[in-house]
Amino acid sequence: MTIIPVELAPAISQSMDIELPATGTLEQLREKLSARINDLINNDFEKLVFHLYRIDVSEARMRALLAQKEGENAAGLIADLIIERQLQKLETRKQFKQPSPGDEHEKW
Repeated sequence: MTIIPVELAPAISQSMDIELPATGTLEQLREKLSARINDLINNDFEKLVFHLYRIDVSEARMRALLAQKEGENAAGLIADLIIERQLQKLETRKQFKQPSPGDEHEKW
């Protein structure tokens, strides 16, 4: 059971137009996200494609993964890719975060 980073659920919630609990486990987040993706696959595939593009999930990677794991839960596989991509984005933001103006004063 993995606890989700604080910023992850809000980032996915905003990108996927879904309410996700800010706390909980990665497995719970994946389950709720998979349900949303499954709904979009069945009822509004175009919207799913829009969300994946907006989140910047690699289309080539997704196609390869779905082909490699044919017969498995596609919504779960896509959820894993979304979570992975959002975690990458959060990590990148941490690495390149600019110090706030207040921090600049404290350096002197």
